[in-house]
Parts: sequence; C-alpha cells; structure tokens
Amino acid sequence: MNSRLRPIKSVAVIGAGASGTITAAALKAEDYFERIVVFERRETPGGTWIYDANPQPSLPIFPGQLPPAIDQPVDIPDSLPRETPHDARERYAKTPIYDELTTNVPDIAMCFSDARFAYGPFPPHWVPRQYLETYFAQHQLDPLLAANTTVEDVSRIPAKEGSEQWKLTLRKHDKLRGVDVWWEEVFDAVVIANGHYSVPYVPPVKGLESYIEKYPGRVVHSKYYRSPSVYRDKKVLIIGNSASGYDVTNQVATVAHLPVYQSRRTKNSWDGDTPPDGIAWKPVITEYRPDDGRIVFADGTSLRHDDVDTVIYCTGYRPSFPFWNAAANGRDLYDYADGKLVDNYWHTFFHDYASLAIVGHPHTFTFRSFEYQAIAIARLWAGRAATPLPSAEEQRQWEEDRLRAVRRNGTKFHDVLWENGEVLAYLQGLFDIAGLGTLRGKGRIPPVLSDEVMWALEHLKKYPVPGKGKDGGKGDGTSEEKGGAGDDEWVVVERVHGDWL
Repeated sequence: MNSRLRPIKSVAVIGAGASGTITAAALKAEDYFERIVVFERRETPGGTWIYDANPQPSLPIFPGQLPPAIDQPVDIPDSLPRETPHDARERYAKTPIYDELTTNVPDIAMCFSDARFAYGPFPPHWVPRQYLETYFAQHQLDPLLAANTTVEDVSRIPAKEGSEQWKLTLRKHDKLRGVDVWWEEVFDAVVIANGHYSVPYVPPVKGLESYIEKYPGRVVHSKYYRSPSVYRDKKVLIIGNSASGYDVTNQVATVAHLPVYQSRRTKNSWDGDTPPDGIAWKPVITEYRPDDGRIVFADGTSLRHDDVDTVIYCTGYRPSFPFWNAAANGRDLYDYADGKLVDNYWHTFFHDYASLAIVGHPHTFTFRSFEYQAIAIARLWAGRAATPLPSAEEQRQWEEDRLRAVRRNGTKFHDVLWENGEVLAYLQGLFDIAGLGTLRGKGRIPPVLSDEVMWALEHLKKYPVPGKGKDGGKGDGTSEEKGGAGDDEWVVVERVHGDWL
C-alpha cells in the first residue's frame, strides 16, 4: 500500500446488490469513514435479484460484440450541475431473473454470516431479494443509499500530494418531473460493486447475423426469458448447458413441441450419459444458413428452418463498466481478450490504484465470499489491516503468475473453484488482511468457514449429480434426500473429497 496515501475518509460504492450491500455494511461497521454513499441505478437494493416481470424491450443481439461496443456511456452535459430531459434509452438495467429461478448455492454458504435466508437450502429468487432489502434496513444503511442514481463517469483526480481522488459524474432520474438531474461528487476511494449479469453475450457464429436479419425475433438471449408458457407447442433450440441452460431447457420441455434441442459444447456435471426424456442433445453450431434457414452442427447434422421457431442463447454475460473513463484513468479497467480485470490483485484490489477496489467479481459462492472482500477492503482503508497488502511489484507478480496458470490450464482468471481447494486459499488471504476488529467492537469480523458450511458446499447440490446419490451408483441423479420449499430437485450427494481444513 502506498505509504503516502492520505487517510481515506469518503467512499463511493457503485451498486446496491449483494456486493454493494455488504460493502456498505463493512465500511459503516468500521466507524471510521466520514462519508459513505451507495449509488444504485435501480429503485431499491437487490441488484440482480430484483425481478422484472416484463423484461421488454429486449435489446438487439450483436453476435460476438462486447460491452464497450454495445453498452456505451451516455453523453454528459458540458456544464454541471444541470437538468436535462430524461434519457429513456435501455441501459441493460433490467435483470435476468425468471419466474422459477432458485438459488444454486446452499443458503448457509450463500447468505451473509450474521443473518440466514428465510429458508433454504435453495430458495426461490424473491427470498434473496427480500433478504437484501431487509439487510439494508436492519443495518441502518438506508441513509447511505442514493437510489435511481446512475454513475455515468468515474475519473481519477491525479494527486498533487498523497494519493489520488475520484470524481463521479452522477445522473438521477427525477420521475415526478420527468427530468435527469446531473451533478458531480468527489471521493477519496471507490468500490465497484455493479455485478456482471447485465450485458448478455452471444458468441459469433458463421451466418448468425444474416440469420437474425432474415428471421427477426427468432434468436433471443436467456436474459429475457421469464416463463416456458410463451413457448407452448413451439420448436425450440437452446444453446448452452450451464445453470441457466439446464433450467431453461427443462422448463421449456414441459410445454414445447418435443424434442427440445440443446446444443452443448461440453458435458456438465449434472448431465448423465443420455439426455432426459423430451430433450435431444446436439453439438455446437458451426453455421447458420440464412438462404435456406438451416442450422448446421459440428457433427454435420442440421435443423431445417421449419424445425425451429425460437433459438434461446443461454451463453452468459460479459462484465460492463461504461462509467470507467479510460482516458482520464490512464488505462482500461477490463481486458476482454484475457477475461480479467487490469492490474488486479486477489480479485479485489488494484496494484496501481490503492484507493480503488472491486467486490463480487470472482465466480465463487457469492454473498459470503463478498463479505470477506468487503471486510478486507474496509479494514485496509481504515488503516487497521492485520496484514498489509504486498508491494505493487509482488501484486503484479501474482497477476502474471495467475494469468500464465489459467492459460496453461484452460481455466478462467476470475473463476475461484471450490473443487480444487482454491476457495480456501482465496478466503484465507482476505481473512489474513482483515484480521479482527478493535477491542471496542469497531469493524466486522471475517466469518468462520465452519464444518457446517463446508458440509453444505460439498453435499447439497441443486441439480442431481449422476452417480453421487446415497446408493453411489445410480446414473439418474437420484439420491437420499430431495425437495424443499420452492425446490423439487435439490439433492444430498456423497462426500466429494476429504477435509481441507
């Protein structure tokens, strides 16, 4: 950490989802910072768990296009403060929550350490949404919230002495008057907590753009999926077999014309040796032929234009940071070629900007892992860290070593995996930075990764795991226990491996 860093007394948090909520709670608990503001473009805390019953308008699909091209910043007025007519363009603010969505991490490991979900282990989507709203109120974070306020620009103010500060350009939609109110604020530090499930990604495929043009409305992304009811008796092709691909395929198969086709790149952990009834597996698509409407797969098979009414891409999202002013800040925030944050350390800090941090970016077990990040950041910026960050050179070396490793292993930079024990090292690193609070009780204590949490992460699975049931041998995913409020599929599987602690 820069020894010349001026005391951080004001912190801006971008986003009031799970990561922004716990960050605000951790900062407040230090009883050190003079000003904390959480900027949220939606009307309430909740982030990606806010449910939009009508996701329309669904934005056009741009195969292969990345957020810098399709989620561009808006034009900022020349002089501020200022009021302008409301800019009503869609900014990917609506969420991907569908009607039957449930969580996929056991509640004991997903919730924050000081409050459980109402029930579990995999409750429906409204439970975490209500949980976050309630958590915000119970921890008296409401005075810190600036709702309906979009951060449109984050620009570094170079330091004359000590460290930099950050100028935020803000836009609040005044719904009563139908105007946008623009202004600027300056903070000592910024935490980015805007999530990464906003801008959908559709991979490029030969002929797909022309196919979309010839058959408008036929190709959609799962972000805009809500219910299988609109696909009754339709012929459906689904691309992808991750969590959303699994859910959408199985839900659509209850009402659609059968079989429902599912294109898979690889076999997933919940896939058996043969597809479920009513579902037909296909390999990846190699070409769309708009001239005759055929969709061609890697094995040479194809579907005719009248074999498919709808193509649903369940191919995930790409992080978007349209507020990041790369020109003012001297660099990009995200490297889309390598799929990683630029100049990042421990998926949380930045070795070139000591007053910038990010929470919620690594793919691991969500809310609880965000808590470790938030406490480490708060403790560090309050000057009470138990262990200082390594030097900038050592942080850079960590980044370079990890990048070489993921390239060699074919993994993703910010995927922190439970199965290989990496999560433990990651959380331990954050735990060591944070340490304990003060004798007088200032500061949150990093949560303990208890045997109960460990057991839940290893045993409770939302999706049936072939061959992992109580009998240890069934291939249909059956197991010793199943069910629960809002769920009819979760299972208890045999222990995957021995203790790591």
